[in-house]
Amino acid sequence: MNSLRGKTIWITGASSGVGEALCKLLSEHQLNLIISARRFEELERVKSESANTAEIKILTLDLGESDLLEQKAKEAIALFGQIDVLINNGGISQRSMVVDTSLAVDRRLMEINYFGTIALTKAVLPFMLKNGKGHIATVTSLTGIFGTPWRSGYAASKHALHGFFDSMRAELEDKGIKVTLLALGFIRTNLSRVALKGDGSPNGSIDETHQKGMSPEDCARRILKAIAKEKREVYIGKESYSAYVKRFFPGLFAKLIKKVKVR
Repeated sequence: MNSLRGKTIWITGASSGVGEALCKLLSEHQLNLIISARRFEELERVKSESANTAEIKILTLDLGESDLLEQKAKEAIALFGQIDVLINNGGISQRSMVVDTSLAVDRRLMEINYFGTIALTKAVLPFMLKNGKGHIATVTSLTGIFGTPWRSGYAASKHALHGFFDSMRAELEDKGIKVTLLALGFIRTNLSRVALKGDGSPNGSIDETHQKGMSPEDCARRILKAIAKEKREVYIGKESYSAYVKRFFPGLFAKLIKKVKVR
């Protein structure tokens, strides 16, 4: 964590779950924090429950409004005069079979998870390139490595993030821009409760797999360790082994994923 001391870190999706845990852990250190999400009241709560070692500023935004994110980036940079680390953590999940999912839901998942994330990244990037340094850390999912039942649109959006940021890293790593992809497994958050069903309504319940998942605090600690060590890609969660099964035993994986409990 010493490598993050004195830096300005911007976290999206900071009003709950992993984003909230990241804020609270980082707030114990001498650095500047910008926390963003749609709900101002929840961001205020997170700030009030955090340590006062860090300087914390609130900036509301909606990743579904990608045309407004360039202005939000300007506002974020103005708060402390710099952005050293952007943690793209905001997003939304899905709980529906392909045949039951409207195209509008697929578009919504891509708009928030993919287009919103890359729009914010592109808005911050010129500032980082001008300074000759910067770090973009993006929370994806193990479903960005492989698809599972009930997650088709969500998996597609996370796969897209891996493609985008792998390409960006290849282009800009030698120019001082670090890129970390954080593929999470099941984490004990309310992500599944607010996930979209096929008709766009919220799922309304927390999956058993998420209830038994890694705590947001443990996840946040691993994320910050990966960022501090400037890792390119890490898998976090009890299910991380699945990525290796997919890579080395694709036939076996194809049989297992049809039967594995993902809800």
